[in-house]
Amino acid sequence: MYRSLLALALLATPTIAMAAKPNLGTVAERSGYQQTGRYDEVIALCDAFQLAFPKAVRCFDFGISPQGRPMKALAVSTSGALTAEDARTKGVPVVLAQGGIHAGEIDGKDAGFGLLRDLLQGKVGKGVLDKLVLLFVPVFNVDGHENFKAWNRPNQRGPAEMGFRVTAQRYNLNRDYVKADAPEMQAMLALVNTWDPLATLDLHVTDGAKFRHDISVTGDPVNVGDEALREAGKTLKAGIIAKLKTQGSLPVDFYPSFADDDNPASGFVETAYTPRFSSGYFPLRNRLVMLIETHSWKTYPERVRSTYNAVLDTLELVAQHGSQWRQWEQDADARAAQLAGTPVPLDYKTTEDKRIINFLGYAYKRVPSTISGTDMVVYDERTPQLWMLPLRDTIVPGITVIAPKAGYLVPAEYAAQVGAALRLHGIEFRTLTSPHTQAAVESFETDSVKFAAAPTEGHQRSTLTGSWKPASANLVAGALFVPIAQAKARLVMAILEPQAPDSIAAWGGFNNS
Repeated sequence: MYRSLLALALLATPTIAMAAKPNLGTVAERSGYQQTGRYDEVIALCDAFQLAFPKAVRCFDFGISPQGRPMKALAVSTSGALTAEDARTKGVPVVLAQGGIHAGEIDGKDAGFGLLRDLLQGKVGKGVLDKLVLLFVPVFNVDGHENFKAWNRPNQRGPAEMGFRVTAQRYNLNRDYVKADAPEMQAMLALVNTWDPLATLDLHVTDGAKFRHDISVTGDPVNVGDEALREAGKTLKAGIIAKLKTQGSLPVDFYPSFADDDNPASGFVETAYTPRFSSGYFPLRNRLVMLIETHSWKTYPERVRSTYNAVLDTLELVAQHGSQWRQWEQDADARAAQLAGTPVPLDYKTTEDKRIINFLGYAYKRVPSTISGTDMVVYDERTPQLWMLPLRDTIVPGITVIAPKAGYLVPAEYAAQVGAALRLHGIEFRTLTSPHTQAAVESFETDSVKFAAAPTEGHQRSTLTGSWKPASANLVAGALFVPIAQAKARLVMAILEPQAPDSIAAWGGFNNS
């Protein structure tokens, strides 16, 4: 009996010692892209990719959600740079691909994991990961992802169930980049400050009208931000669109939202977004950002494929141009540090100039709605139609102010509030250690204040008009000095200029004054 038991144990030993091969497949793939996995799949896949490719993948947490979930990121590269410090030392550019900021729009998660596997197995983009780091956040809004229901996105064709638009605390993360109320956003800004991505991809799904185009690519700096750096933004945007066309997509280079809601004949208006949005925020840091929006009326398999291609195309373009674009960004940083005393736009507006474009739509008619009692548009997807529509896409500066010659002074009583905001964005400032009496300054004198009729994410927004005028101030120790001579000078002005659309003042931070 003893010998036979020993023999059985010896026979069993090789089986026990053999490690299981990590499973890198997804629920989406196994279901034919009819479903998407829950967040526990993201956690498991993050670990599995690191286990399968330990020299090319690092899985790590960059935050904790309000409901206690780990916020996962994967650093992926075959350059030997799997930390931010290594990327800086080796001069390897970083591309941040951010999925699920609106967790019902989850194409980026499933596209990203499929692309990672194909890149690491050498099926696509050969050599790309030798030249860059892909910093992949599968799901930004992790709590919203687990608010999982079938009809969270009623105008979206698949998956069968999906997450929700806002966080557990009801924050829309793509309205939170500057004010950074949400713990998730604070974690994302820390990630961005640490890694300093050359380019960020914000992966979304649009909705609304039915048309044949499957994806839009917009972003900046193209119309806004440092003028010389716009050439890099234009090259990246045009390059993605050109590649998508060869891959079978029908891309557009503007966000296809009608000028008049639910009225195709009204055409389109291209917008320069304020920095509460990702596409308005990163240009203020002199960095590239592209907003990738697949179209909700396309099926989930089609949308995932378009997103997969857009991310791959971006990586190929950064692998080709990354060194040059990084130098251009650094040059833009140096120019930003020289903005003192020069005019700087706080926002942008679209002019009335228009041109007629061809747009691939469907036949449609307006019929009375039994629910709203007003007319609604009904599309006939059996009848393709070429629409000839106006597009307004000339964007010019709106409110423009002269940057301060030295910087901004923040009284000690507001130092904690303002200092906390500046730290989140990695902005340089210092605390005065001694008082200054009768300091010659400029003070913003308000002519009018208009308060919003309804709150937005817990804030009563305010619109201020006025101007800076000479004054004197008595500053006690503990006041802050924020120099304008720094790379993030545009972001400094976006936060501290009272008339800037996403400033602390505009978000009601000083409404008790």
